[in-house]
Amino acid sequence: MASDSDPAYFPQAHNMIEEQNQSGQKTLLDTIHRIDDSETMVQQIFEMIGHSKFFSDFTREDIERLIAFMQIYRAEAGQTIIQEGDVDDNLLLIVEGRVEITKTDSHGDHRPMTVVGPGATLGEMSMIDGEPRFATCVALETTTFAVLSRDNMVRIILEEPALGSKILIKLVTLLSQRLRATSSNLLQYLEN
Repeated sequence: MASDSDPAYFPQAHNMIEEQNQSGQKTLLDTIHRIDDSETMVQQIFEMIGHSKFFSDFTREDIERLIAFMQIYRAEAGQTIIQEGDVDDNLLLIVEGRVEITKTDSHGDHRPMTVVGPGATLGEMSMIDGEPRFATCVALETTTFAVLSRDNMVRIILEEPALGSKILIKLVTLLSQRLRATSSNLLQYLEN
């Protein structure tokens, strides 16, 4: 009988990892420079803890364990790091730099939504539901970011359940806060 630490215990998750590994899809991340500087990233993320809602309850050990499941990239100014409508499943954590988030309107024009910087996370919805990207994200300056794919999130849940639980709780909390803010904005819009 399989135990809960055995990948066979979660056959759907294990099959999903295998399918994604075998698909060999070319993604937008394939066009961005990948760097291998995880030790520096651990320190930079640890220093961000006070400025990032996502990492507010994480210890240095949590971050070291998490970084082992992430890839680090550096995008140049003007480079697109997420394209609206693309189908992929990565969560991005901005470590350095600034990123503009835009949404295409009904006329095909890109409308600025916001600008985010270090500590911001992008792509949570697509990582969770696998749906196409909601918006486009473009680096405004040289931007370093860490990427957590859905298959690595599944690996964390299987191999590091306490860390996986902490990440999932943070994701749910973050998405809930964004939904509440959106609902509040919609209510104000409807009242005007």
